[in-house]
Amino acid sequence: MENISVDSLRAGNSFSSDLMVDSTFLILPKSAEVTEGLIKALKQWGFDEILADGQINRGGDIGITSLDDEESNDDNAQKEKIGESVKKAIESSKHSAVGNSDQARIELVHSVYEEYMNYIESVFTHYATHKEIDKEELSETVQELCIFIKDHRRYILRVNATIQADKRNFLIIHTMRTTVLAIAIGFQLHLPLSKMIELGVTCILHEIGMLRLPPQLYMSSRKLSVREKAQISKHTLLGYSIIKDLSFGLPIQLGVLEHHEKENGTGYPRRLTGEKISANAKVIAVACTYEAISSPRSYKDEKSTFDALLELLQNREHAYDASVIKALLYTVSLYPIGTYVYLSNRKVAEVIDTNPDNPKLPVVQLLTEREPDGSFKTYQIGENNINILRILNKQEKEDIKKIISQKFNSEEKRENTIVVTPKQPVASSAPVQNPVAPAQPKPVKEEPVAETSAADGTEDVDISIFG
Repeated sequence: MENISVDSLRAGNSFSSDLMVDSTFLILPKSAEVTEGLIKALKQWGFDEILADGQINRGGDIGITSLDDEESNDDNAQKEKIGESVKKAIESSKHSAVGNSDQARIELVHSVYEEYMNYIESVFTHYATHKEIDKEELSETVQELCIFIKDHRRYILRVNATIQADKRNFLIIHTMRTTVLAIAIGFQLHLPLSKMIELGVTCILHEIGMLRLPPQLYMSSRKLSVREKAQISKHTLLGYSIIKDLSFGLPIQLGVLEHHEKENGTGYPRRLTGEKISANAKVIAVACTYEAISSPRSYKDEKSTFDALLELLQNREHAYDASVIKALLYTVSLYPIGTYVYLSNRKVAEVIDTNPDNPKLPVVQLLTEREPDGSFKTYQIGENNINILRILNKQEKEDIKKIISQKFNSEEKRENTIVVTPKQPVASSAPVQNPVAPAQPKPVKEEPVAETSAADGTEDVDISIFG
């Protein structure tokens, strides 16, 4: 370990190892930032030197060490390169001739989605190493994202929550998904473009306070202690301080500060209620919660987007703004876009779009059956007595995807439809514990299953209050 003079410490410094007074007494965990209060306390206690076994960082953040001039130039060049990649991806998407191919459109959206995650990562990294954010570039990038989401909403909402989950910091994935959801909700609320950009910028920055906390806190695979949870809850105040110091507008500052406030006053950091919570914070609270429930974490399995939506619709403690929940419902439908469902005609389909008149009756796409022009067949739920019986669970979804992959990769590409009956369980390369079809199906009723079936839990949710 090396001795470090207390006089050499500056507020905002952080280190790639723990700071110690001796071999046993920890005064600051690695990556956490030195504060004026800590420096003052060390001097008051009479400590002239402390111990560290690592390098000084400018940021805290995500384990990025200090850069010399050459590395700094490389970093700036990389930042510019990533920014240009987003612009090129957006521009390319405008001129791509994808025709009616659903798969081509999904691939296009995925490529742009990846570039935006790269951009968000570059924003976080540049802040960590340089303590600055290019506000103009961020606003321009968000404006392009708003336009892209408007043009490709039904596709971008189908992007899987686990996209590159094994390669990326979960903060990047969470930030991107929450931002997409928040902007999509903003469209449903008919916000003007200027407010949409403000909301998008706020959402990209809403977790930036985490960068001032030790990574082992927010990336832990174990259950956190009460004290550790208290530390995590400081990220809203830390984020507000960062955004205020960077001179972002007040609505953005308040959105970052208040995104964990709740309508009933049980949130943090100020236990605000109802109208005292800023508009951006209300939207981000719903989008952030929906994303967190439906995404995998190192310490928990994800729930389905359907279950996440039900939890928000129930809103049992009145924690969230009902108008924002309604906007989310009409944005993704009761059976959220991307959900795999089992239909009353014994076919399996994916929800691909909403019904603007009724969120219980989305548009679905069969997984194998095609129209004469080669596009996959779609149904409007509720028409021709076709209803959703239930959603597929995670294992069933994976089994169906395997079957489809094998079907379309097979040399014998027969044009048939997967029809699953109680006497014909789903076949796969491995034994399936849960067949897609119910063991003893009940007679199909003509009204939407969402109102009558106990299998999916919708009987507990009265969405008429959102009508």
